[in-house]
Amino acid sequence: MNVLTSITMHTTSEGQRLSYTYSRVDEATGAILQDNIRESMIVMDIPANAEALAHMQALRAFVGKRLAG
Repeated sequence: MNVLTSITMHTTSEGQRLSYTYSRVDEATGAILQDNIRESMIVMDIPANAEALAHMQALRAFVGKRLAG
């Protein structure tokens, strides 16, 4: 099975990018078969991605409020 280990979101010239890492784990034994696998994707501004983009914006607002004090 794949186990998500980190997510980073950032803005690039293409749009909102999600970069993530995960590990492949043997479901029966819990042994880590492969770790630190990295992938990324652009979350295009299209109707199908509206919910994900809204969540990303909410996280930016949350961090922004924290930075403002």
